[in-house]
Amino acid sequence: MSNMMDDFVYVEDLNKLFKTFMKDKEKDKDTWVSITLCAHFMLGGASPDIYKFAAITEIFVLISDIVDDLQDQDQADKPWMQSPQASTLNAILAMLMGVVGELGHLQVHGRVLVEITRIIARSINGQHKDIINASVSVDDYLIMTQEKSGSLFRLACFMGYLSLDCPEETIEQLHELADCIGLIHQIQNDMRDLVRYDVKNDLYCKKRTLPILYLLSVEDEAFGPLKDYYAGKITADTLLHDKEAFIQMIHDSGCLEYSRVVQSVCLQKAEEIYAKLQAVEPWKEKFREVAYGDFLPK
Repeated sequence: MSNMMDDFVYVEDLNKLFKTFMKDKEKDKDTWVSITLCAHFMLGGASPDIYKFAAITEIFVLISDIVDDLQDQDQADKPWMQSPQASTLNAILAMLMGVVGELGHLQVHGRVLVEITRIIARSINGQHKDIINASVSVDDYLIMTQEKSGSLFRLACFMGYLSLDCPEETIEQLHELADCIGLIHQIQNDMRDLVRYDVKNDLYCKKRTLPILYLLSVEDEAFGPLKDYYAGKITADTLLHDKEAFIQMIHDSGCLEYSRVVQSVCLQKAEEIYAKLQAVEPWKEKFREVAYGDFLPK
């Protein structure tokens, strides 16, 4: 990633800013890089350029993380939130141009380049739905999440097999698997966000995540204040005047259990797809371990 961007970002301050962002990203698990590598090797690949493709995956995901934080105005401890917004935006543009340039060096063009842009555009469309709170039903939420989060997993897989001649059936299975994995992880994030009240969370943005949609759909007086808040009848401060009581209500409501059931259904579907996937061991199992993460069935 560093070498790639050195070719395109020669202003010292901007180059240093990107590397600060990259260093922070290194704290995360190397999930995205590993998915690209495992997808490549499990489908019989042996390209000497695969690590460059994996670096491109990581940069795309880094861009997505930065844009997401800028839109939500959270993760204040991240370097891209602490630097001047104009500089952060320039870093995003520089990364985009660096990725496009590197794809050119790798002679990625035509149909393959179109497919990369389609996958990224799908994620952007899902992200925009999330920003404008377009989800008013569980089905809306599931579609939006597959577009927003599932597309990133699709991209990580695609960067692994783009240099290979894969059967259409295999590609379709990987796309479906990626959408399931995206759902599993996003639902977990939404559950975790709902029960943390020490920082800005989805409630303040009136987002309709899966557990919140459950609460809004159930006829129960205990959920009345939450419904009033989403209807604009009361403020967030009024809703959360007793935060501990509110969090206890969330735990008692059944919304987290409901969300875990949906997660389980997604995981079961993922396992069914995975079982049919024609791929080489041990990379196939490694792919499963990395993609599922903490949700790997015992």
